[in-house]
Amino acid sequence: MYASLRQAAQDLEKHGQLLRISEEVDPDLEMAEIHRRVFAKGGPAILFENVKGSPFQAMSNVYGTKERTDFLFRKTLPKVKKVVELKADPANFAKSPLRYAGAPFTALSALPRKHLNPAVKYAQTTIDQLPLVKSWPMDGGAFVTLPQVMTLPPGSRQPMQSNIGMYRIQLTGNDYQTNKEIGLHYQLHRGIGVHHTEYLKSDEPFRCSIFVGGPPSHAFCAIMPLPEGLSEMTFAGMLAGRRFGYAWDRDWLLSADADFVITGTIRKKGMMREGPFGDHLGYYSLEHPFPVMDVETVWHRKDPIWQFTVVGRPPAEDSQFGYLIHQIVKDLTPGEFPGIKQINAVDEAGVHPLLLAIGSERYMPFREDGQMLVPEEIITQANRIIGSGQTSLAKYCIIADGSNDPDLDADDQPAFFQHVLERFDPRRDLHFQTRTTIDTLDYSGSDWNSGSKLIWAVRGAQRRTLTTELPEGFNLPAGFSEPHYVAPGILALAGPAVPGADPDPARLAAFPAGAPDKVKRDAASAKQAAADLEAFTKHFSGADAGAMLANGLALIVICDDPAFMAEDFSNFVWATFTRSNPSHDVHGLGASTAHKHWGCTGPLVIDARVKPWHAPGLVEDAAVGRRVDGLGLEV
Repeated sequence: MYASLRQAAQDLEKHGQLLRISEEVDPDLEMAEIHRRVFAKGGPAILFENVKGSPFQAMSNVYGTKERTDFLFRKTLPKVKKVVELKADPANFAKSPLRYAGAPFTALSALPRKHLNPAVKYAQTTIDQLPLVKSWPMDGGAFVTLPQVMTLPPGSRQPMQSNIGMYRIQLTGNDYQTNKEIGLHYQLHRGIGVHHTEYLKSDEPFRCSIFVGGPPSHAFCAIMPLPEGLSEMTFAGMLAGRRFGYAWDRDWLLSADADFVITGTIRKKGMMREGPFGDHLGYYSLEHPFPVMDVETVWHRKDPIWQFTVVGRPPAEDSQFGYLIHQIVKDLTPGEFPGIKQINAVDEAGVHPLLLAIGSERYMPFREDGQMLVPEEIITQANRIIGSGQTSLAKYCIIADGSNDPDLDADDQPAFFQHVLERFDPRRDLHFQTRTTIDTLDYSGSDWNSGSKLIWAVRGAQRRTLTTELPEGFNLPAGFSEPHYVAPGILALAGPAVPGADPDPARLAAFPAGAPDKVKRDAASAKQAAADLEAFTKHFSGADAGAMLANGLALIVICDDPAFMAEDFSNFVWATFTRSNPSHDVHGLGASTAHKHWGCTGPLVIDARVKPWHAPGLVEDAAVGRRVDGLGLEV
C-alpha cells in the first residue's frame, strides 16, 4: 500500500479523487471554508499547493467519504478486522481456524521497524513556517487537527509501550511563545493522561513527539479504540500494509514515515490557556488551562504534505473515522458488551451526547407480571456501556430490547425513536445518574466535565400509536408557542428565551468577545429556566397526562426554534441532546418521585433551549466566504 501521504495523494489523483488548488490560499479561515464546501458536496481530497505564509503544501478531506475511506484501505482492512477479532477473543481461532489462519502472520509482519536514516529527518523547520490552519472565526489560533501524539512511560525506550492518541494541538495564539510553546488538549479517559500521572511520580522529563501526515492509516491509528495490549504502531502497520517505521532523535521517538514531527517536553506542572476551538459537537470549546509543551525540534521529510481536517457540526470528515471504527469492531460488540447486539454513538449528535443501543433479555424470556415485560438485563447492559472506556462519556443511553422487532436498527434513528416511544413506560424506564462526569467538550452540564446521564431502557410490546395531531383542546401557557411535529410522537415547542442566552444558534451573543473563559452558569438564568418548565408542566396538571401519552404524544422538546427542529431529524437529534443535561432538563407531565425513582404518567419533556452557559454555535465568516468566492475555484 502507501509508504507516504504523497503516495496516497498520487493514487487518489489517478482515480479522480484529488482536487489540486494552485492559487494562493490563506490558512487563516480560507482553507477551512474551501474544505467545508468540498466536503458538503461529497467532493475529492484537496491538495493546497500554495499556502500563504508557508513553503509547505497541505492536504485535507482525505477521508471525506465512506467510499474514499474504503478505497484507501481496500487491500488491508479485511486482514486487520481478523486480527482485531482474534486479539479481542483468542477463542475465535479454535472456532474458525480457516478464517483466522493468516491473522497471526498479519500481526507479526506489522511489528514496528527501526530506521537508521528516516525520511522525516530530511530537514528542520519552525512552527511559524507550518501551514497555520485556523478553522473558525473565534478559534484561539492555529491548531493541528489530525495529530498523532506519541508518549512513552517513564524509563521506557520500547516503541510497543507507546501511547499514540489524537489530542488537538494549539500552535499559535493566546500566551504561547511562537516557535517555543504549544498547547496540548487532553480529555477524559485518554492514555496520555496515564503517562502524565506516571511522570509526576518520576524525575524524568516528559518527552513527547507529535507526528503529522504519513500513510493514511497513521492518523486513524491515533483515534482507534484498540483492544488492550494491541499497540497503535502495530495497528497502523497492519492497516498501512507495511511496518510502522520509527527512529530516535536523542531521547525522542520519531515516526520515520511521518511528513512532520514536532518534538518537545511537556511541563509536568503549570498549564496555560488553550482554546477556544470550533469542535465536533458543533460548538466552540472554550478557553481552559491545559498542559503546555516546550518545543525542541520540528522535523520534516522531503516534499512533505501537512495533513489537516476541519471539524464542526457533524457530519464532517472525522465522521468517517467513526464509520471505519464501526467496520472494524462491529463484530466485537457482543464480546465487549455481552447481550448487546448493536451500538450507535450518534454522529449527528456529536457522538458522546447520545448513544442508541439494541440489547437482549436472555435470562427471563418467559417472565410474565400480568402487564408488560419489564426491562431487566438491558439495564445491566446499559450500565456496562456507560461504565466502559469511551462509551462511558455517553450522556443519554437509549437501549431497547430487540427481541420482538428483528428488523430494529440503531442506525435508522427515526425508526429507532419510533420503536422506543411506542413502547416506553415513563413511570419506570428512566434511570438517572447525577453529579457524574460527561464529555469535556459538552457545556450543557452543571460544570466543566460535570453533568448527568440518563439510561432510557425499553422492553415489551407496542403500547401506543404515535400521532402527528395536537391533543384535543391542547393549549399552551404564556410564553410557549409554535408547535411543530418533528416526527410521529415528537412535538417541538418554542419556549421563553432564557435570560442572558441568544436563542439564535447563528449568533454569538453568549460568547463575550475577548473573554470566552468567563461564560459562567448564571444562577438567576438557571432558576428562570427551571421556573419556565415548572410553569409548563403545572399548566397541564389538570389535564389527563396519561391520555395524552396513550393517544400518541410521547416526547415534547422545548426549544428556541421549532421549525429548525422539524426541518430535519438530524437537527432534532443535534439540538436536543447537545443542549440538555438530563438531571436538570428532563421533565414530564404528571411527574412524581417514589423511593428516589423519578417518573411521569404523560409525555416526557426535554428542555433544549440555549442557556447562557452553553458554548456558542459555529458560524462561518461571511467576508471569508466572499473572498473564497473571488478565487473562482471549482469547488
